[in-house]
Amino acid sequence: MITTHSSPREPLSKAYEAAAVEERLYRWWEESGFFKAQVNPAKKPFTIIMPPPNVTGQLHLGHAMTAAIEDALTRYHRMKGFEALWLPGTDHAGIATQMVVERELAKQGSSRHAIGREAFVKRVWEWVGTYGGIIEDQLRRLGASCDWSRKTFTLDEGPSLAVRTTFKNLYERGLIYRGERITNWCVTCRTALSDLEVDHAEEPGALYQIRYEFADGPLPDGRTGLVVATTRPETLFGDTAVAVHPDDPRYEGLVGKRVVLPVTGKHIPVIADEAVALDFGTGALKITPGHDPNDFETGERHHLPIVNVLNPDGSLNEVAGPFAGQERLAARKALVARLEADGLLEGVTEHPHSVGHCQRSGDIVEPIVSAQWFVAIKPLAERALEAVRDGRTRIVPERFEKVYANWMENIRDWCISRQLWWGHRIPVWYCADCAHVTVSIEDPAACEGCGSAYITQDEDVLDTWFSSGLWPHSTLGWPQKTADLDYFYPSTVMETGYDILFFWVARMMMMGLENVDDVPFQTVYLHGLVRDADGAKMSKTKGNVIDPLESIAEYGADALRFALTTGTTPGNDTRLSPARLQAARNFTNKLWNMGRFVLAALDEADDLSGWEGPGLDRTHPEDRWVLAKAQATAVAVNAAFTELQLAEAQRVLYEYLWSTVADWYIELAKVRMRAGDQRPRKVLAHVLERCLRLLHPFMPYVTEELWQHLKDRLPDPGDTPVSLMLASMPDPVGRLGQEAVDARLTGEAPAVEAMETVLDVVRSVRNVRAEFKIDPATPLDAVLTVSGDEGVLRAEAEAIRALARVGTLSFASDGAQAPAGAVKLVVRNVAVMLDVGAGVDLAAERARLGAEATETERYLRGLAGRLSNEQFVEKAPAEVVERERARLEDGQARLERIRQLLTELG
Repeated sequence: MITTHSSPREPLSKAYEAAAVEERLYRWWEESGFFKAQVNPAKKPFTIIMPPPNVTGQLHLGHAMTAAIEDALTRYHRMKGFEALWLPGTDHAGIATQMVVERELAKQGSSRHAIGREAFVKRVWEWVGTYGGIIEDQLRRLGASCDWSRKTFTLDEGPSLAVRTTFKNLYERGLIYRGERITNWCVTCRTALSDLEVDHAEEPGALYQIRYEFADGPLPDGRTGLVVATTRPETLFGDTAVAVHPDDPRYEGLVGKRVVLPVTGKHIPVIADEAVALDFGTGALKITPGHDPNDFETGERHHLPIVNVLNPDGSLNEVAGPFAGQERLAARKALVARLEADGLLEGVTEHPHSVGHCQRSGDIVEPIVSAQWFVAIKPLAERALEAVRDGRTRIVPERFEKVYANWMENIRDWCISRQLWWGHRIPVWYCADCAHVTVSIEDPAACEGCGSAYITQDEDVLDTWFSSGLWPHSTLGWPQKTADLDYFYPSTVMETGYDILFFWVARMMMMGLENVDDVPFQTVYLHGLVRDADGAKMSKTKGNVIDPLESIAEYGADALRFALTTGTTPGNDTRLSPARLQAARNFTNKLWNMGRFVLAALDEADDLSGWEGPGLDRTHPEDRWVLAKAQATAVAVNAAFTELQLAEAQRVLYEYLWSTVADWYIELAKVRMRAGDQRPRKVLAHVLERCLRLLHPFMPYVTEELWQHLKDRLPDPGDTPVSLMLASMPDPVGRLGQEAVDARLTGEAPAVEAMETVLDVVRSVRNVRAEFKIDPATPLDAVLTVSGDEGVLRAEAEAIRALARVGTLSFASDGAQAPAGAVKLVVRNVAVMLDVGAGVDLAAERARLGAEATETERYLRGLAGRLSNEQFVEKAPAEVVERERARLEDGQARLERIRQLLTELG
């Protein structure tokens, strides 16, 4: 049996020890079945299908961000009474996983080809069995309340059936076809890639000008040939034409002539095509249909042959003659030297241009024409686009709807075949006798055309994104019509990074509508990337990577979660630094210390009956103030969750717990409790318990640990659950209705306003002490002149004396008068005459503050001038501009404080 803590009355440790709490609590939660969801018609479902991390992966900050947000949403809705399902899983990650195992084989002097397909796939399964569960345990360390009993792998039997069913259905509808088209090829991974798997980056390069001589000799005007410009001279062996613009006067009368392909002596035609840019290079373009997407389209228009010059490993093939077998970049260098020796190289100029790289290997991608399987995507994209436009699925933040629409409207057919051995093998069989193609969900024993047993399955596997595109419904049982699918689909929220909006979200939309005839999720919540403190992308080479597991070990899981999700908004990148993690840990410790104080106070209480709310005595202004703000906080937190503004919910909770409860109410309560007033103890219990519920989705460990100690000290109202995660979420609007809540908060507004005045009086006295460097132990006498009701100020006189270190506190209405030389502080409707004593030279202080004000104004003018300079704002790094704006804001606040003090000093 797992206990939540050793003893109900055991005092809490002085410091919060995350490591001692987290493993114990998580094991208890999981073994108790608190994470499990089931079909329950009496409840409304809340469903999140976890973006499946790669089976090869380990927890990084992107995973941690995703898990922190999704867990917060799941825990919140579980506490709101929903049947909350957070379904976890992992992706087989075709290219990434195969590369890992191939590297291991290479270390042993072997390869996948050497051991064969069956043995290689077995090796991959062994590797997955050994290392594939690492990230799941790491997600547990973060506190992820997934229903692990439903954990799914993309190669499991259910998803595999969904993949084959989808392939067959799309094939029979004519939406999957096999054809020779130009695709992206990675020479390291030895496979085709989709456009989305290629990253483009501007790189330095060169533009080579090469003369292609006329096959029939020089022209009457003396020209001996055409000069073409190219960034990839090594592909000229695949040239099948030279194209010029039909309206280019430089080449009038040359269309139809033939030119000689350098080195090879092959003759190719000069053609006219309007796609040729008149202002690029020489205006004459070599056409290589087998190695350039635009040239491929030109070749189709002119019925040009396709010549492939590359081997799968990126070396030149036999078409390249004397350069055959050379690696492509080495061949480029050798060919340029040959062209120069032959007198055919007219010139070389620097030419930076965009170069595609494989996302997995980082190698330069080569466009190659090959036979691949494609999805005719437009009909699927049209439905997915319409579903967003008509509101069936909303995207948060809304600005990404335009990005989504732009991609969907310009989408190209999707290349889904990969030349790999690890993954979902394409369910297609070819007949050796009649050449019939059999597409089947089950492995066929014979050709469906002629019955021959001589059939072989397609060697390729499907793109990983094909199976993950089915994830929201394949994990719930589709293509079977299951109770889970009927109840939990469509899911409520799909939460993921904006960087895979096209890779994954768009494909899930298309596949869900195709297979289930319904959108896969009602809302898409897109979070941003996690960057370093200066806004730079994290990378190992820069040395700015923050390891989430190391952060959990040093700061605790709650602190990491809070640091990742606080202060952020959907779709915007997040900056994470050790300072931010330290601040989150400080908040965790603040909460812990507040809990320790409240528990100690409860241990000394005479009677705690009625602590849960309705029976609380609300006559004291302090209590009315803190309880009203507690209710307003609960309203704001629930509203923020409804709008998916989780950072706003955290901000409100942080402000209330730290600034209202810890900084003020506890200090005010101490004054009353020392005087024998027992009422604050009940209020403290109520406020802490409600705040722990509200904060639990964000910081599950520390809140559960405190709540377990707290509930054992409180009279049970009869419905206290065993775990905080099963408790109800405080929601005054849901319980009382908006009108009743508004009325209550309106009724408490005067008490809240009066208490804020009291606190401002204390703050103003403290500020004067700090500014004039008056010893905190020195009591200062004060006289208050109040315009309006003095009731609350008189009731809080003892608190003002204690918190502001005021000696004698008098009221002008009683005839009290301030001594000459007192500093006058104006706070709302109260004038405070503060006797700072003879130790403060007010004239000197006025002179010092005046000089500081002048210097601050000069400093702010410089900052404002820099920020008004458009060139600075546009060209300076974003983090520098943001830092300057923060300095301007801080300086303005400081100037305002100085001016206020100068006013108070006359």
